[in-house]
Amino acid sequence: MGDSEWDSVTYIGQKANNRHSTTARSNAEINAARRSGGVVSTDKKYGAGANKAVGTEGQRLAKIDRDNEVAPPPKIDLSVGKAISKARADKGLTQKDLAVKVNEKANIINDYEMGRAVPNQQLLGKLERSLGVKLRGKDIGSPLGGPKKK
Repeated sequence: MGDSEWDSVTYIGQKANNRHSTTARSNAEINAARRSGGVVSTDKKYGAGANKAVGTEGQRLAKIDRDNEVAPPPKIDLSVGKAISKARADKGLTQKDLAVKVNEKANIINDYEMGRAVPNQQLLGKLERSLGVKLRGKDIGSPLGGPKKK
């Protein structure tokens, strides 16, 4: 502890307020502080104004975030949807009738016909059997035949 405690001075009142660091508002004030040997630190403020665009740092971070996103799953091909629609119309079924037949909701059948659905192999198999049309692999839309007999 020693003599260091006796040498310290505590300011009370108005003198205490003058001990705080000041903020330089212009380049001239910053240069003057550098010439006098004072400690100068510069901090960049991000998003200081409410309606101003964020600096390039924010744009760079947003780009990194976009690069890391997972790609959305592929949608069903529109040719499959058209094959479902054509085969359903040939059998005289509505979307609701076909949905009941394969134990699904009518809006799922609609999504498949419009090409908005993520392909489900189990449902495609049910649709193939109920419509009698190939919906997977080659020859989409061709009649579903059994195994070739020799």
